[in-house]
Amino acid sequence: MARGLVLCSQTRTIAKLSFFLPYPKLWFKLHCHHHPCYGPQNIPSARVFCHCVSSQTLNLVDMAKYNEAFSRRMAMAGIKHHNRIALGVSGGPDSMALCVLAASWKTEGLYGFDNSGKFIDGLLAIIVDHGLRSESKDEASLVGNRVSEMGIRCKIVRCDWLNGKPKQGHLQESARDMRYKIFQDVCMQNQISVLLVAHHADDQAELFILRSSRDSGVLGLAGMAFTSQVFSSHTNFCNNDWKNHSLLLVRPLLDFSKEDMYKICQGSNRDWVEDPTNRSPLFARNRIRASLGNLLSGTFNFELQAVISACRRTRIYVDQICNSLIKQSITVMDQGYAVINLKTLNPSKFEDICLSKFITLVLQFVSQRQRPIRGSTSKLLLQYIRTIPCKTSLTAAGCYICPAPGSKGFKALVCCSVDCPLPSNVESFHTFSNVEEKHCFSDELEQIIANGKSYSNNNLVTNSSQVQFLDMRSQSVLDEALRLDVISESTHRNIISLQREEISHFKSKTDEVASGCESKQGTEHIAAFLSEPLLPGQTCYFMNRFIISWKLSKEISCKWFRGEPLSLSYLEGDGHCCCVNEDEMVAKVRTMIDADWLYLAELTKWPHSDNFEATRLPLTGKITCSDYSRLSAKVALKSLKSIPVAARKSIPVLVDDHGRLLSIPSIGFKHCPCMKASAVFKPRVPLGGGHSSFL
Repeated sequence: MARGLVLCSQTRTIAKLSFFLPYPKLWFKLHCHHHPCYGPQNIPSARVFCHCVSSQTLNLVDMAKYNEAFSRRMAMAGIKHHNRIALGVSGGPDSMALCVLAASWKTEGLYGFDNSGKFIDGLLAIIVDHGLRSESKDEASLVGNRVSEMGIRCKIVRCDWLNGKPKQGHLQESARDMRYKIFQDVCMQNQISVLLVAHHADDQAELFILRSSRDSGVLGLAGMAFTSQVFSSHTNFCNNDWKNHSLLLVRPLLDFSKEDMYKICQGSNRDWVEDPTNRSPLFARNRIRASLGNLLSGTFNFELQAVISACRRTRIYVDQICNSLIKQSITVMDQGYAVINLKTLNPSKFEDICLSKFITLVLQFVSQRQRPIRGSTSKLLLQYIRTIPCKTSLTAAGCYICPAPGSKGFKALVCCSVDCPLPSNVESFHTFSNVEEKHCFSDELEQIIANGKSYSNNNLVTNSSQVQFLDMRSQSVLDEALRLDVISESTHRNIISLQREEISHFKSKTDEVASGCESKQGTEHIAAFLSEPLLPGQTCYFMNRFIISWKLSKEISCKWFRGEPLSLSYLEGDGHCCCVNEDEMVAKVRTMIDADWLYLAELTKWPHSDNFEATRLPLTGKITCSDYSRLSAKVALKSLKSIPVAARKSIPVLVDDHGRLLSIPSIGFKHCPCMKASAVFKPRVPLGGGHSSFL
């Protein structure tokens, strides 16, 4: 397709387009032939492919200035020239500017082109074809060709909407979720640890207005992180260790404006795409972008960015406090629960905003439910953690919180609550071959994060006197900013006006949805069993928290039972217990229930027998086939006594097809000596949520 053309979605007719962008120093000359698709009120449904034409009076773009600023931000993120990097590319002016700067930065050092001589080594552009329009495939291909011309290798991936394409009301959100899932998958396949995206300062301004219209607190008003660690749904076996693949999401253009994006494209003579859906008033961001209009220049923009910067500085301070509190007062137990030492925590020393963020991080870690905690729930948790000694229990955000036994209320247990909506899916692992193991990328990411932290440590906010807006909602933030002369009366008035405009849209939309919809879905709780049986030798992730594996083995160890009489005469000639049929044996996983404890206690009461004799237990009707299960239960009960009752209910157990107990790996119980089972607490998202920076 030629430059400066648009493929009409209705008739496939090629039409020339022309429009002016609201940036005085840049103008784009196109004109439109008369066509029914392009009436004065119609926005073309296809993307507009633009070519920049500079005016005779336009000064040359200083690309050196932009390259220097980009290089500085990459250093702040801890990224070196040799690190492998992916770029999220849509073809718009923002992502094309990102391609220009990333390509220039990559070739600054000793790292040039790959062996083919066509593409820059260690740089990959990921283009997602959402497949929501008939032209999207051709458009993605055209964008791919343009990026390839810059020496950047491309990967085009088309969305597979297994459950049908998203509805209009959830279109942008669903497309974004799918896009980032694809980004993560492609990065993992190509062993890339860093993803750059092209969000800029104008995006931050839009987000500030959007969140302030929803009465967000100062942490939300801080906007998008400069760097953030994103955890994939894929878990891999690498270098003899289970590792969950994570990705460092970096936004190196947050200091740049939208006008800068156009200038960079112009200065490098690169074309871009204008997506007409970005002008649709159906979406909140588009409405805010249109309302901001020419305000994002001069005094208003300067003062708005100053408020955002102050919020980000507050966010840095709160994050520092939370990380310190986690290190000092949290103990994570192997059985999947956490203990908060309230005496060490000393809540009276810290602001509400810090304690609320702290307890949120702990609950998100234990439950692995990465949702924000707001409103009355947040207030309830804050009140609980400030009450020392704690004497009551509560259930919130997928967790059960109660006083730790024997602590006299000076320690609190945080356990996963199986009665709350939680991630209950079970996933199999991706296992690397020996060749692939040599190129594991987790070590590279750890080094990048360490580099970034070294830079961040030079910009610490040491005390609350250095920050503003602690414990304030959006209206209070603006009022305080006005009082401190961070913003002027006119800027304050304009922001309030933008807020009210968006609030009116939000309320009308909410009322419309509420009146037209009824809740059709009940609350989903933890599944009792795997959707599919777990075969011998297989490994899975249970509840995003435990790595579960089991197998049958001819090597039998009785070291746990030293000093105990034990007969293994019931073993058959092949070394397997006669109760085990390896070809038919499968396991399912569920959480522990009261009947499991009773069964273990029941097993311990049965007398020792010199010879194997199948015995049916009267309480459960289950069968014990050896002294081994009796002694294993005896050892397991001793371990179980050390685990608080509240924490036991989330411990994983393995059962057979008929629901009979096979193993409780966390406390060492197994019914058969030939069975080897393990349950390792390895949460998908670590305590604290992973690395992030708001520099």
